[in-house]
Amino acid sequence: MPSDAVLYQAAALCLTYPDDDFRARLPLLREAAPQLREFVDHAAVTPAPELAAHYVRVFDVGNRHGLYLSRWQNGMSAARFKEVYRAAGLEFAGAELPDFLPSVLEFTARTGDLGPLTEHRDGLGQLRSGLGDLGTPYASVLDAVCATLPAGGRP
Repeated sequence: MPSDAVLYQAAALCLTYPDDDFRARLPLLREAAPQLREFVDHAAVTPAPELAAHYVRVFDVGNRHGLYLSRWQNGMSAARFKEVYRAAGLEFAGAELPDFLPSVLEFTARTGDLGPLTEHRDGLGQLRSGLGDLGTPYASVLDAVCATLPAGGRP
């Protein structure tokens, strides 16, 4: 398991819809993943309805900042993600598509397999850049994740 497993799991939680469970986890996320404190501190002081509305504005499916990795480049298809999960002994049963970034981050945290993230490194960089240009605190979550990826090729 990679040394960044806790970061990947925490980032996955930060990139999901900010419901009541998300808000309850903020103190744990702040302590477990110091790299995410900028985002977590922002989320903690932002009123719940405002944070939820911001999430929808930033990540709505029709938005150019979507969290589905297959849309960013010609990497793994959504079906290929399922195959990768299955090969690792996991069955994807989420409500989202298997290329949903929080799902991929959770997979990486559980298995240590950086392949799906490194294969989509360019797309993650584009998403990170777009979020930075937008000025959203979610950019700091992508900054932390991208900082852990090797510079080139599969690990």
